[in-house]
Amino acid sequence: MKIPTARQMSELDQYTIQAESIASIDLMERAAMAVADELMSRYAATMPVVVFAGPGNNGGDALVVARRLAHSGYHVTCYLFNIDGHLSEDCRRNRERLQEEAQTVEFHEITSQFEPPALTENTLVIDGLFGTGVNKPLTGGFASLVKFINASDAVVVSIDVPSGLMCEDNTYNVRAHIIQADLTLTFQLPKLALILPDLQTFVGELKILPIGLSAEGMARIDTPYQILEKADISRLIRRRDAFAHKGTFGHGLLVAGSYGMAGAAVLAARACLRSGIGKVTVHTPQRNNDILQLAVPEAILTNSAGDEHISQSISSEPFQAVAIGPGIGTEQTTAVAFIEQVRHTRVPLIIDADGLNILAEHKGWMQQMPAGCILTPHPLEMRRLGIRSTDSYSTLLESLEIAARYKCNVVLKGHYTAICTPEGRVFFNPTGNSGMATAGSGDVLTGIILALLAQGYVAQHACLLGVYVHGLAGDIAAQELGEISLTASDIVNYLPRAFQALQQ
Repeated sequence: MKIPTARQMSELDQYTIQAESIASIDLMERAAMAVADELMSRYAATMPVVVFAGPGNNGGDALVVARRLAHSGYHVTCYLFNIDGHLSEDCRRNRERLQEEAQTVEFHEITSQFEPPALTENTLVIDGLFGTGVNKPLTGGFASLVKFINASDAVVVSIDVPSGLMCEDNTYNVRAHIIQADLTLTFQLPKLALILPDLQTFVGELKILPIGLSAEGMARIDTPYQILEKADISRLIRRRDAFAHKGTFGHGLLVAGSYGMAGAAVLAARACLRSGIGKVTVHTPQRNNDILQLAVPEAILTNSAGDEHISQSISSEPFQAVAIGPGIGTEQTTAVAFIEQVRHTRVPLIIDADGLNILAEHKGWMQQMPAGCILTPHPLEMRRLGIRSTDSYSTLLESLEIAARYKCNVVLKGHYTAICTPEGRVFFNPTGNSGMATAGSGDVLTGIILALLAQGYVAQHACLLGVYVHGLAGDIAAQELGEISLTASDIVNYLPRAFQALQQ
């Protein structure tokens, strides 16, 4: 599913209007009816509704919603803000329709002074002040109105985007001047800001409403951003030959674990074996030997010369893929062994966890990463690597810059994990839940991707399939166990169900 810019969404509206020979006001009616229908499916007609409509087309949407709700028996109070004496043409025409056809609506057109209504916890507020066209922070009276709404206990639903939120870059926005919605009903396609982690306090629950925009027009949109869909991921899964053997499905090397961190190696190895690999060898310190032999009897073990830490690399020649980092620590001897492993690896490579922390301490070593390797950081690890930004949008751009500079794939972990490719594309993953924010979850992901690389999946496809199935296993586990009780081992245990779901 593509994620267009605000400009591209406007162009898509115009393309639909021309291709279908539909009037813009009729397209507005279609979109607003979808909003009204969703509201009526969620909120009872006994709930008083207060609609705040701006002077543009987002306000026109809100006026249609007010009319539709009034016709269905809701008590609606509507405030149309026309401070400058100029409404968009469709907003003006819908003002007239509202006054003519929904006389039960308590309608107020605000041209100067505004006396705010009482907003209680039982009030449903419809935010239709500003839509996707906002390109600078709200100021003056509108900023004050946003603060008033945010300070109330009312249930707030935003049409298309929360008013004041810009569709892409909110780095310099004034966050106190953005509506904090409980529910955002956006039209046809998601907008980038609606899925960035640090903006979720404004978005609340997100639902995408199809409104029949042109399929041809959507196909023509060229955007680097998209959300993964199940059908696309299912097509990536390779059919397993009935006459295959363990050598067919690859041999992976997992360099993981230090004394006290054997669990990272266990989780990654178990996930790897649950993801279709033929064989996995775990290179780990001697003191982890008995733990690994008991916890993962299917794995082959090699022991580093160090008793408690990995202190030597291992030849990558027998393997089809290598993963390094989970639980290895950052001891100086381990760091030297790490960079030797990276330098001499001639097969697809994943760098995770402490591997990333070692790179953060020796940033010059990043130049030695092989082209096509995969980095799997969470945002804090990205900052350790030298990312200067703290907001999600800027962090995403800098992740793309790293992917391009080092010709690697960056899997920026979190809700809507972002896979950034060297070609400048970003794929957001929709699966997963807050229960997966638990120790070891990242180790599981590393094991999954290692298994896919060893089986011959190209790096990008291994990342896309790996991230999706990892989140899907977490979702299936959460359905049965609940998010609070979810552990990384549960994700491993539900991987078979996740792969089955993708193959059905």
